[in-house]
Amino acid sequence: MLTQRAPDHAAVAHDRIYRSLRTRIMHGEIAPGAALTLRGIGKEYDVSMTPAREAVRRLVAEGALFLSNSGRVSTPELSNDRIEELAALRALLEVELASRALPRAHIALIDRLVTINGSVAEMVSKRDAVGYIRANLEFHRTLYLRAQAPAMLAMAETVWLQLGPTMRALYGRLRRTDPPHHHRLIIAALKAGDEPGLRLAVRSDVTQGLRLLVS
Repeated sequence: MLTQRAPDHAAVAHDRIYRSLRTRIMHGEIAPGAALTLRGIGKEYDVSMTPAREAVRRLVAEGALFLSNSGRVSTPELSNDRIEELAALRALLEVELASRALPRAHIALIDRLVTINGSVAEMVSKRDAVGYIRANLEFHRTLYLRAQAPAMLAMAETVWLQLGPTMRALYGRLRRTDPPHHHRLIIAALKAGDEPGLRLAVRSDVTQGLRLLVS
């Protein structure tokens, strides 16, 4: 008779902290260059140093956190070259994901994207930078899930993760009051089955804002 192993509580705690911090960083809830300490993480999540250390180690490996030679842990402050590199990666990955999603873009998906874009517009009108990033990424992820390319989507999410704090700084500065024009173009291209139009709209959407950071 097989016995079920009890869960490793340290591993469970580490995974909970990792997922929570990962989401917060991706959504721009933590500013660029913000310092994090293992003691502070442990206190916030009511855990020992070990799971906090393991969560930080994973996030450093993904580029979501930066570990200095002195041992200081912080969210990255991206150089212009790094921003341009990540923008180029977004253009490559997300254009391909959208293209693969197009044949599976049924009416229910398009309706869902319209609804999410309404949330994006609401966050923009409120000038809620974190809410905007969260809704914007939901829009893109909802579309890209239809591509059925999990490895490619995971790579795109790693790019989003590295950009999260920087995107927060960007959108907190823009003072825009209208939703992204390119989202409407993406939806229109999906409705029309227009692959060239879709690829152009996605490429423009994912690179235009980042260009403002390096201009």
